[in-house]
Amino acid sequence: MPDSPDKPETEARASKSADKVLKKSSNPKPRKKKRTPKPAGPTPQWYKYLMFGLMVVGLLWIIAFYITQGLFPVPAIGNWNILIGFGIAIIGFLMTLRWRG
Repeated sequence: MPDSPDKPETEARASKSADKVLKKSSNPKPRKKKRTPKPAGPTPQWYKYLMFGLMVVGLLWIIAFYITQGLFPVPAIGNWNILIGFGIAIIGFLMTLRWRG
């Protein structure tokens, strides 16, 4: 069968549309300049004291519970004193993630 006369026109149209796509993708829109965040300064002095204070208080809470055999810090809650002591200390340790020297 002979080729139809429309075939070369179809190929020419396809190549033109492909050229348009290439032209559009080769010239991206100019991007806006992103703001660079300002470098954060050192952490305030009170933050460091609070962070280390919570770690020490949590440790002392647990030590006091073991030394007094459950009579101190809060005898009514029993072994939950251990969880409270660890919770206080963990808060102090989590604060180290935001500390900038």
